[in-house]
Amino acid sequence: MAEWYPVMLNISEKKCLVAGGGPVAERKIAGLLSAGARVIVVSPQLTPKLRELADNGGILWIPREAVDDDLEGAALVFAATGEPDVNRRLAESARLLGIPANVADNGEAGDFMVPAVLRRGRFVLAAGVSGAGPALAARVVRELSARYGPEYSVYADALGHIRRAVKEHVADPEERRLLLLAAVEPDALEEWRQAGWLKSQPGKLLERLRSRAEAAKPKEENH
Repeated sequence: MAEWYPVMLNISEKKCLVAGGGPVAERKIAGLLSAGARVIVVSPQLTPKLRELADNGGILWIPREAVDDDLEGAALVFAATGEPDVNRRLAESARLLGIPANVADNGEAGDFMVPAVLRRGRFVLAAGVSGAGPALAARVVRELSARYGPEYSVYADALGHIRRAVKEHVADPEERRLLLLAAVEPDALEEWRQAGWLKSQPGKLLERLRSRAEAAKPKEENH
């Protein structure tokens, strides 16, 4: 079997259809909402948490069994009904429409799998084993959560600003590369976290980056 291709998708405001309203569907929906998707759930019943989301307008609930017409306009389809035959039928119908489908009870029968995820704002780590043993991926993510704490959300936001500033003010591609490498050193990350001047003083930012890049040159040469 060919290896799976890992990818991150922008699904903000896009329709994602979830067929099923049980605990598995609830986990899928939590990830979709974190990514800003417009979630449509088709299921006769919902878990209490999903019912609360529906009552509050967080998801759109259609209280019946899913049919092929529900797939229209979806960016992604999640077949999580608890009925293997229904899940396979929905996945096949989605495939005919060119819509990627995830099959909850048999990942290899679908077009994509959902990895275990650690999310710190824009900093995202994902682990997967291509359906061979999801529990291992979940364990690895739990271990990573101790290593990469909430501060990485702040680091990611700061680095996003730094990257924009470097692209705007530095024309040379090689200098850009060296400055961005210097920006992600552990002590540099901590400096950006505490730097109240970061967004307001691009000149000072570039000066600090160039200083750090210069200091890092001997280390690069030794490698």
